[in-house]
Amino acid sequence: MNTPNDLLYAKSHEWLRLEQGKGCVGITDHAQSALSDVVFVELPKAGRTVKAGEVVATVESVKAASDIYSPVEGTIVESNATLTSDPGLINREPYGQGWLFKINPAQPKTNGLLTATEYTATLPS
Repeated sequence: MNTPNDLLYAKSHEWLRLEQGKGCVGITDHAQSALSDVVFVELPKAGRTVKAGEVVATVESVKAASDIYSPVEGTIVESNATLTSDPGLINREPYGQGWLFKINPAQPKTNGLLTATEYTATLPS
């Protein structure tokens, strides 16, 4: 299972990459693998203010639909429009082009998020 060390993780299987004060969010390799073939994604609209832990998106696969939660409080600044026509990017590149949305965090704190090692320890072996 691929779990990059430069990201922060939520127990609900979202990752957060902080870049110049903004956050980029996607789902983990573990999550996309469990979902299998992603066929549809519903993304949040830019300008929406969300709380940490709030449902902000939905990912549907051939197996199930899964809610996606915001790992931090803030304002959505962009969604990955490419996923509308190619949701499979989430499976192929969960930490790259398969990102879901970008957020402007309300505060620099990332309380409750896990390091790669901490996240990996929560996964079934």
